[in-house]
Parts: sequence; C-alpha cells; structure tokens
Amino acid sequence: MAQEPKIDELMQKKAQAQLGGGEARIEAQHQRGRLTARERIELLLDKGSFRELDSFVLHRTTDFGLDQQKYLGDSVVTGWGTISQRLVYVFSQDFTVFGGSLGEAHAEKVCKIMDMAMKNGAPVIGLNDSGGARIQEGVVSLGGYADIFLRNTLASGVIPQISVIMGPCAGGAVYSPALTDFIIMVRNSSYMFITGPDVVKAVTHEDVSFEALGGADVHSEISGVSHLNAESEADALLSVRKLLTFLPQNNMEDPPFISNGDDPLRMEETLDTIVPDDPGKPYDIKEVIRLIVDDRQFFEIQEAYAANIVIGFARLGGYSIGIVANQPAVLAGVLDINSSEKAARFVRFCDAFNIPVLTFVDVPGFLPGVSQEHGGIIRSGSKLLYAFCEATVPKMTVITRKAYGGAYDVMSSKHIRGDVNLAWPSAEIAVMGPEGAVNIIFRKDIKQAEDPEKRKADLVADYRAKFANPYIAASRGYIDDIIRPRETRPRLINSLAMLSNKRDSNPPKKHGCIPL
Repeated sequence: MAQEPKIDELMQKKAQAQLGGGEARIEAQHQRGRLTARERIELLLDKGSFRELDSFVLHRTTDFGLDQQKYLGDSVVTGWGTISQRLVYVFSQDFTVFGGSLGEAHAEKVCKIMDMAMKNGAPVIGLNDSGGARIQEGVVSLGGYADIFLRNTLASGVIPQISVIMGPCAGGAVYSPALTDFIIMVRNSSYMFITGPDVVKAVTHEDVSFEALGGADVHSEISGVSHLNAESEADALLSVRKLLTFLPQNNMEDPPFISNGDDPLRMEETLDTIVPDDPGKPYDIKEVIRLIVDDRQFFEIQEAYAANIVIGFARLGGYSIGIVANQPAVLAGVLDINSSEKAARFVRFCDAFNIPVLTFVDVPGFLPGVSQEHGGIIRSGSKLLYAFCEATVPKMTVITRKAYGGAYDVMSSKHIRGDVNLAWPSAEIAVMGPEGAVNIIFRKDIKQAEDPEKRKADLVADYRAKFANPYIAASRGYIDDIIRPRETRPRLINSLAMLSNKRDSNPPKKHGCIPL
C-alpha cells in the first residue's frame, strides 16, 4: 500500500510524457495532416513492441524563458522495437514540442539510441519532423548535430540507416539524413533544403515555394536526394517495413531468406521475343526483371531519378539480391553523370551489406556532349567502375543486347571480377556500334563507292555479323555462357546457389580513394 502514491505519480508522469507538447498542439499537428511522433512509431513497429527510453529527460536551458517550458522527453521520442519480429532502433522527432527543434538533450537521446544500435547490430530508423536547431541553445545545438553526424558516419556500412522525412528538415539538419542509406519523403508534407525560400529570395531574388524548392517530387526527380516517395505517412512507414525485408541486421549477417512458392526452374518463353530485332528499338528492362525474379516482385529505388538506369531489390529463389539494369526505354540506356552515381551508390550499399548484385546490360556507351564532359562524366563514370571493381559480393551479369565500348567494361564485366557473366543470343559486344565503327574504318571506301548508302549498309551488316555478337567474347572466356533468354531465371538461381560461399577480398588498406 505504501508504494501506491509513488506508482500513481509515475503513471501521471508517463501520461504527461505521452501528450508531448499538449493536446492543443497535437490537434494542430493532426490538422496539418500529420501524425504525432508516437503515432508514427506505433504504425512503424510491430504492435506492442515499442520500448521507450529517456521519457523523463528534460532540456537544461534556462535562458529566453525556456525554464518555464519543460516537457518530459523533450522534443524526440526514442527507443527500440521490432519490425517483422526483427530488432530495430528508432527516434521520432516531436513537432509538438518546440517544433521538434534539436537541443542538447534531444541530441543526447538520439546519440544514445544510435550507440545502442551499433553495439547490438540492428538498423536505426529516424523519423524526421523538426524546425532545425534550437536557437535558444546556441552553439550547443550545433554541437549536438555534429555528434549525430559523427555517429551516422561511423555506422555507415555497419548497420542499415533509414531516414523518413515526415515534415520540415532544413539547414544543418539535412546532413544527418543525407549520411544515411535511404531517404523516404512524403509528398506535399515533407521538404528538405539547406536554405529556405526566404533566404533564397534575399540572396538570389528568386520566389520559390517550400514544395518547389525542396519537396518530395523535387528530390526524387531532380536532385536524387530522396530514394522513395510516398503519398502518405502511413505509406512511407510501410515502405520502411518492406525495405527492411531485403536487408540484413548488420554487415556481419546475410539478408533474410524468405521462402516462396515460385518455381526456381520456371521458364519464361516471353523473354525469347522481348528484345526487338531492330537494335534501335527500345523495350522495358523492368518487364525483363519482373519475369525473372520471384513472384514478379521488384522493389525499385529512385524510380524517377536518372531513369536510364534501374536499381532496386528483389528475390531469386528466396534470396535477397540487388539489381542494376540499363533501361533501353529511356535515353537508350546510356550511362550519364546521374545514372552512374545512382548505380555506384547502390552497388556499394549492396556490397557493404552482403547483398549479391545482378546486372542487366544493354548500354550503347556513355552519353556524349559538352555538358556531360564539363559536368564530370569521367569522374562520375569512374565511380560506377570503382564500385563494381571493389565489390566482393556475388556478382552476376546478363547482357541482353548492347554492350559497347568502355560501358561494357564498367557494367560488371568479367574483367572487373564478375563471377558469372551470361549473354543472350541478341547480345552485341563491341568497341562501338556497327554504324559508328564502319563510318570510322571504311570512311574512304564508302565515299568512293558508286552507291555509298548501299556500300555502307553492306559493311554495317558484315560488321554486325562478325563483331556485334556474343560469340567472340565467349570464345575468349569473357562470357561464361550464351543462353536462351527463357532459361535466365533457373540459370541465375543456380549461379546464386553456387556462389553462396564465395570468398573474395581486397588488399589491406584504411579505405580506397573513390573519385568523389
């Protein structure tokens, strides 16, 4: 009986903490179409699995009237729980308390949860909804951001880090999500930028809205900052749950195996005719991917950005894989600055977390042009080359059609440690396309011919027959086998099983110097 008053006091304090900034501010949050920090956590995690930490923490600032405004837990909710019965750590910024602004106590709570995630080898998920640094705390809040940035960097490649932008994320606050592996944004609700519309107008005299400057569509289509976009907060949190099914808990584990009823020996006759006879005619590589992977399910990443290359996760025979594929339906699948960097980052993530990489190749080369050269296509293309070269996970490659010039080398060729390299009969492996080659080699011959167009057409046909096919590469062992397209799924599943115990390594070093 003596304990009852203390227990009552405890329950009252916990109920107070659950209210964050109070019922009025919770209602205002709902009116903006946004959930509260705790509501988001409940949607994200398995029901009843969340265990909160530091719910009694208070800020320590007494200046600017903050000594009269103290809220249990400050402006962030932290703890752990499970997603599909697998441990995850989470922090969720509470916009109802000081606009979710980050101060000393807020930063310490986030750092504690990140440290725990590292020690216990589990993913960390940040739900961001913050007005930025707490001005009243001055440089202390800036120091708090830096403490978090350091942990983001140390955790990189060790545990998966996922950021969900649920509201504002501006100024220095954007660097923490930018350091994580995946960023998910909510359309018409979240935004990210270094400097806001007011500062932009003052400096450049440009009038721009929050959405047009740093909204979800901008970052998914133009900047490439956002990896996944969602129509609602619930959809964004569901995307996190789905994404995690492809990822291991940490870099010392393998991704989860999920058995399914899709026949590993399934043949797809449609693949035999999916590549057009006309080498200049496009087709959708995503359809090829869906016909091959388990249950035709492909979880695409950065779908709207640099669409001439496709990246994402799928399963083959129940095993998680990362897929990189040139997209002939967009810019003929050419490699350019944005697509090279998009794919390079994805390959490096897969390599860090023991996820095999499957590459589909149909690439006419690198995009020519002054803007590409001046923009650094040499540096960007070398990033993709570097990523494939250093990757030690199982690497399987299927050349569906064109593999021209340096792009053939870059796209996980045998020469850069591709493990299993297959080609379809439609593959064309050459220094350049037949027309370009003929124009260079036989320029004088064509010019002097009685019928230059006919002579050129004959030479192109002859070049294609002699060089633009997979047989010369196969005769030298650069291609392991030429297969019927319908056989691709069973051949890849068999190759993946063969590579399951692959051991490869790079020379001892602190780290490589990727051409950033």
